[in-house]
Amino acid sequence: MEDHEYYPEKPFLEKVKVESNWGLTAFSIVLFVGVFLLLFNDQLQFVLFLILVLFIHEMGHFIFMKLFNYENVRMLFIPLMGAFVQGSKDKYSQKQSFIVVSAGPFPGLFIGIILLTLSAVYRLDWLVELSFLFLFLNIINLFPIDPLDGGQLFKLMVNKKRDLFLLIFALISSLTLIGFGFLIDSWMMIIFGFIMAIKIRSIQRNYIIRKKLDELNVNYVSTYEELPNRSYALIRDVLIEETPALKKYLEISEESNEEILASHVNSVLIAPISYDVSKLFKVIFVLFWVFSILLPFALVFSGALNFDWYFENL
Repeated sequence: MEDHEYYPEKPFLEKVKVESNWGLTAFSIVLFVGVFLLLFNDQLQFVLFLILVLFIHEMGHFIFMKLFNYENVRMLFIPLMGAFVQGSKDKYSQKQSFIVVSAGPFPGLFIGIILLTLSAVYRLDWLVELSFLFLFLNIINLFPIDPLDGGQLFKLMVNKKRDLFLLIFALISSLTLIGFGFLIDSWMMIIFGFIMAIKIRSIQRNYIIRKKLDELNVNYVSTYEELPNRSYALIRDVLIEETPALKKYLEISEESNEEILASHVNSVLIAPISYDVSKLFKVIFVLFWVFSILLPFALVFSGALNFDWYFENL
């Protein structure tokens, strides 16, 4: 007998389509610049350089998300925080994910190296500062800390179900950001570290729910469309049982809650991913990762590039 003969048909969950909105991106850039200049009104050149570096970095992510048919792709700038590109797919490829994440920091890093070389040759102060910004932001972004790109690349190295790993990694990342923020007296980094705690709570919630689903032999690595009705019903029941706030809302609500429940069930699912990279690929990638970070330092401290003239003018 078919699945629907045992369990009711799961509710239809309509996909929300969000087109790339460059007007919203432009507004977020203007807001980013305005807030920054409000606090540091004598740093216009630095802010323009920062926008350029962030835009090129995020465009790398954006272009490859589009090429790989991600949906709802959009770019936004957050005042005093940075920028991000958001997009999603029903099913992921590990190889494509490596490319999408890498397309932000690595091009920016090598642009920084090219500009650094040119600035040493032509001795232009502003070019030194722009190259340093390219290098600094992209090297920092390659640190294996969640939610930086380096953290995303590190997570891509780990296969299979990994909720406990993600929970521990997010906690370590949060504590690292807070600790480093105190060390360099950066209140923005400290705040960012505490914001990570919200993500940790969400990961912990999903970890508990998925652990319960494992005990019930429910496969939650699926798209919503391909999720069997039995699995939907069991995930829904576990969600209600493990989420007191949702349970209380359902008890007092007089309206149909099928769409809300479907959305919550969908948030528990893990998008299927094709693990299509080899161990050799990972080894070569890690070596390239380390080489890319060390190369700028090697160029400067080996004496291959001379910046004495720049530091003497500071």
